[in-house]
Amino acid sequence: MTLRHLRVFITVADLGNMTQAAKKLFVAQPSVSQTIKELEEYYDIRLFERLSKKLYITEEGKQLLNYARHIVSLFDEMEQKMRQSTESSTLKIGASITVGTCILSELYARFLSNYPTAEIESVVDNTTVIEDMVLKSELDFGLVEGPIHSKFIVSKPFMDDELILVCGSEHPFRDKKSVTVDELSGVNFILREKGSGTRELFESTMISKGIDLNVNWTCNSAEAIKNAVISNMGVSVISKMLVNNELKNGRLFHIKIDKVEFKRKFNIIYHRNKYISKPISEFWDLCLSLNKR
Repeated sequence: MTLRHLRVFITVADLGNMTQAAKKLFVAQPSVSQTIKELEEYYDIRLFERLSKKLYITEEGKQLLNYARHIVSLFDEMEQKMRQSTESSTLKIGASITVGTCILSELYARFLSNYPTAEIESVVDNTTVIEDMVLKSELDFGLVEGPIHSKFIVSKPFMDDELILVCGSEHPFRDKKSVTVDELSGVNFILREKGSGTRELFESTMISKGIDLNVNWTCNSAEAIKNAVISNMGVSVISKMLVNNELKNGRLFHIKIDKVEFKRKFNIIYHRNKYISKPISEFWDLCLSLNKR
């Protein structure tokens, strides 16, 4: 016995006619007859009397009808509540500072157009902090640019990114098209804090080249770093997406480093045992669509 049996039974009881019930349910009349027969055999009772080509519900049928209406009503209510719960669920999302600054607001706007009653709680911090929060189940997932170190975290790339060396209008590098890695020694660098994916990628590359960096200021704010470089307090390596406007209006200048590129991916990270709900999956689809623009 299934919900389908009960729905067919209720429709036949309401209409008092199997042919009309079949039309309403968009099924063949023999299918309705078979369903009622199966229900009668299941409970070993007669649900309808067939007299003079008319159907009359029996006392046993009336009892079952009351239960059937209640069961179907409860099931439909449950379905509605669960779907509303999905649509109005709270997503807890973490983002590294670069990702949070570059694309998070766009993703939120697009997601909320599909789930207008949903709530989003977000944390923007460096990759190390976001990874730790995902491990502790304090976040549903994270969007980061740095490397992940835990074997319990699944990482899926969703967007390309590039780090570039930038300087201000009065820096000696300003008129150079490119510099060698050796020329970076002794230059004042303004970099992100330890734990930042940007910092880790740049430092590891420089270490592999045997370059000692002079980091005279660290900061977890991309805006503060940009302003410091614009004020000619030093140079920085930063996501190109974060400085596109400043490059266009001549407040910052992109200096290439000979034979060195800092290509990387933005990644979705989540605990390998995490249940992936429909809203989470759809948010990820939005992330993946960004690289196709």
